[in-house]
Amino acid sequence: MNAEDGNILYREMLSRRDPSQVAGLMRFFKTGPGQYGEGDGFLGIKVPVTREVVRACWKELGFGELETCIRSGYHEVRLAALLSLVEIFSHAGKDPDLQRQCVDFYLSHTQFINNWDLVDLSCYKLLGAWLLDKDRTLLYDLARNGKSLWEQRIGIVSTMQFIRNGQLDDTFAIADILLHHPHDLIHKAVGWLLREAGKRDEAALKAFLAPRFRTMPRTMLRYAIEKFPEGERKLYLS
Repeated sequence: MNAEDGNILYREMLSRRDPSQVAGLMRFFKTGPGQYGEGDGFLGIKVPVTREVVRACWKELGFGELETCIRSGYHEVRLAALLSLVEIFSHAGKDPDLQRQCVDFYLSHTQFINNWDLVDLSCYKLLGAWLLDKDRTLLYDLARNGKSLWEQRIGIVSTMQFIRNGQLDDTFAIADILLHHPHDLIHKAVGWLLREAGKRDEAALKAFLAPRFRTMPRTMLRYAIEKFPEGERKLYLS
């Protein structure tokens, strides 16, 4: 019996495959030659179905099962592993050693967290939550020196947890590091997190934008000012 056969999460995910959805998901996640998701495989499973499987399975999983799933060639199985890891972390509040194991597992498998949804649905709920009361140098290192754009995206998106706790400084500081990153997916992530920070403190966002908005990527700016009144948006964009 191979590792997949004895793995309840893997088996349940494969049982939900829907070939009619595969082509659309491959287009959506840009799996064509030269695209950011090139070569990724899909089962045709939408996120709500993956969440349903995770809710039913996560309590029965150990790190061995997660290891098998995070290394899967199927995008949705990797997502299921990450969502399960988040559940284990979130329910281990009185067990810091288990939480640390979850964080270490996450950071040692970032090569498999290789699309925007895999990053966005996992990093701030796990890594961001872990770092709420800790030194955050790790996120700055990921933003500056990440081995991939996905590690760099983890660096900024993880700060969503800080924003939700009223802590905005790291979002602005890491946004500044990534301000002139060449990739559109980083522009979108940075703009999104700036917008979320602005919902908490519009004055702080405007202070950040004032010396930067003329030179920052236009997509990033559009995302950052999305909630501003129309007249104000036009002024920034002009």
